[in-house]
Amino acid sequence: MNACAVLEEIFNAAVQSVLPGKMIRDYVSVTDSTLAIANLHFSLREFDCIYIIGAGKASALMAKEMENILGDHITDGHVAVKYGHACELNYITVTEAGHPIPDGNSVIAANKILAIANKATAQDMVICLLSGGGSALLTDCPGEIKLSDLEKLNELLLKSGADIKEINTVRKQLSNIKGGQLAKAVYPAALITLILSDVIGDPIDLIASGPTAPNPTTREDAMNILKKHNILQETSPAIIKFLSDSSGVNTGASKAGEEYFRNTHNLIIGSNSIALEAAKNKCAELGINSFILSDKLEGDSVKAAEFLIEIAERYQKDNNCKKPVCLLFGGETTIKVNGNGLGGRNQHLALHAALMLKDKKGIAILSAGTDGSDGPTNAAGAVVNSETYAAASGMGLNIEKFLQEFDSYHFFQKAGGHIFTGPTMTNVMDIMIVIVE
Repeated sequence: MNACAVLEEIFNAAVQSVLPGKMIRDYVSVTDSTLAIANLHFSLREFDCIYIIGAGKASALMAKEMENILGDHITDGHVAVKYGHACELNYITVTEAGHPIPDGNSVIAANKILAIANKATAQDMVICLLSGGGSALLTDCPGEIKLSDLEKLNELLLKSGADIKEINTVRKQLSNIKGGQLAKAVYPAALITLILSDVIGDPIDLIASGPTAPNPTTREDAMNILKKHNILQETSPAIIKFLSDSSGVNTGASKAGEEYFRNTHNLIIGSNSIALEAAKNKCAELGINSFILSDKLEGDSVKAAEFLIEIAERYQKDNNCKKPVCLLFGGETTIKVNGNGLGGRNQHLALHAALMLKDKKGIAILSAGTDGSDGPTNAAGAVVNSETYAAASGMGLNIEKFLQEFDSYHFFQKAGGHIFTGPTMTNVMDIMIVIVE
């Protein structure tokens, strides 16, 4: 059995199950003049205009499927996607922008989407399409804050070891569109938000920084996060002043009872758990015993690697467990970068696992992002087994050195083991798969 090849096949099946078009088709349909979205039903005759807006790596393909369903019922629309994630649309325009660090196009996209939101009336419907990446792709500069201030802060946060909940808490406080404020702009129009979740537990206030959801966090919370991760001194004075001037208060829309949420429906249509179920089904198709153990794996990527191997060894020693067995995990780990190398949390996890597996036979591990991009690289992640260490040593590659330099990408580039999918146009966090023989 080529465990590494099987792992990649299982991962690809998981990704295919959460592609944007499929998720939209599963939840949205039009019969005669009735628009059905999950368990909600609307007469298309009731609305003067229907607007489509959105942001995230999957939003263009989500928009394309909405066009297939609604056609010329769409009055106008705009979505923001990561570079390389656009597609041809007929009624909706697209801006490609920076991710994970916002850029000028992120600001342009936010302004275009706010302009559409602000023109919606009580006789209109706005459908918002959100997925992972939306936080960076929708960026504005409140107060005296400059885009360069936000670019630097995003880079600091991503390297600090902060998790996505902390990062998006900060982002929400530095915006006039995040943290429920897009819903405020849309009001009094009906607002339906369809969401592909990339955050553990699927909290709608954190996915894409919750532009259409109530925001329970405060600017004081944001300040505390900057202090916790020791990046306050490197943060621009304009940001510190903005957060300090209103410390302890929420930005814009915050409470679920506010009037601008009365016509708002936020619906999760895709998640990590759906992908894990598809992976399990693929295992059954391949005749492999499998277990979904968690869709909430988080924390430091090195500790996560150690946890995966500990669990794998436990199953390996269990004589009552049919082998091979596939252990399925989902979630999103973090990495605090202290080197100048290139990589991402999944590749770093896999590389540490390779080091730990050097004397352990019969275990193979894959860790990869469902969006097809791990950190600032073109790899989704990597796959390793007990042979990775010896093979690398034979090529003169020192795993410990690559780990110290946080240079997992160049290790796998030389040693092999990368998982390449290209942009998948979706994002439901990461998947970690272990095969035990």
